[in-house]
Amino acid sequence: MSRERCARRAIVLGLGTLVLLHLQARVAVSQWEPQASGTRARLRGVSAASHEVAWASGTSGTVLRTDDGGKTWRSVKVPATEQLDFRDVHAVDEKTAFVLSIGPGARSQILKTTDGGATWIASHSNRDPDVFLDAIAFWDPSHGIAMGDPVRGRFDILVTDDGGRSWARPRLEGMPEALPGEGAFAASGTCLATGPRGLAWFCTGGASKARVFRSTDRGRTFSASDLPIAAGAASSGAFSVDFRDERHGLACGGDYRAEEKGGVVLAITEDGGKTWRLPKGPAPRAFRSAVAYLPGEGPPAAVAVGPSGVDLSTDGGESWRPLGDLRFHAASFAAGGVGNARCTGWGVGEDGRIARIRISRQSR
Repeated sequence: MSRERCARRAIVLGLGTLVLLHLQARVAVSQWEPQASGTRARLRGVSAASHEVAWASGTSGTVLRTDDGGKTWRSVKVPATEQLDFRDVHAVDEKTAFVLSIGPGARSQILKTTDGGATWIASHSNRDPDVFLDAIAFWDPSHGIAMGDPVRGRFDILVTDDGGRSWARPRLEGMPEALPGEGAFAASGTCLATGPRGLAWFCTGGASKARVFRSTDRGRTFSASDLPIAAGAASSGAFSVDFRDERHGLACGGDYRAEEKGGVVLAITEDGGKTWRLPKGPAPRAFRSAVAYLPGEGPPAAVAVGPSGVDLSTDGGESWRPLGDLRFHAASFAAGGVGNARCTGWGVGEDGRIARIRISRQSR
């Protein structure tokens, strides 16, 4: 290589490093602030509707809501659901939310509130003993999707076009068959994600390989792609998937029985989930049960949480660094906040753990 070419390459690499440092400098992170939830329930669902309003859900029919940024959390428990485990909550807006409970047969339910949790209605009451729902997501207030573990060899899909008044199972001849032992992990309510123009994704594990299923028609048909995330055991695979646009996405997971063990726990896609690769730099430290992009203006940043800590990426998922050792099952963020905040988020976990964090935009 000529001296001139070496010099040009050094300049390009140097400029790339400066750009990366500039992007990282534009993301200012505060510390996690523990908040009083008023419960000892295991919390696995959380959904931020705004920087003031958020919902959380968990065991023993627990549903919580805050409308003051987490200064106070109020129980909005659904009547007669003490035996249900609400693994997912989805806020449509500050007053409207859905909760999804997991388990075989009648334990898998979807309920809806439109008045901030004062009253609830049954959105979907399952009676099929083979059904086990895992997660719920919406494209807009009218169009939503829920998914569950395989029934008769294919993953179970429910869709609504009327805001949850009714749900239907599409004919899924285009759904790839499930692998032996394959299922979804209802660990954080984030194994399912929606995107623009009717895109949807869900991730799987428990089989010989982890996969992401992709739909371009609001859940009517799916295709599957392999993930490089560690798999091969009933306790390992992909646990969470999130997209910041129709092309760029992240999937994370690992082995929940080896929650502090490192390994291949995160993958990146740049083509809408058709193909996946490993990050170029340091990955999250260990098993991560949820990953979430940070909304708001600024460089593409994301957070991955799990029972051994939190990791942050400020370069679209290519490299990660620790963001505290608080143990969470799930996290959710909404754009905006006090002062110069880019976004405000909450993490939830064991024994009613809730903590808030603000991500700020630093002035240039």
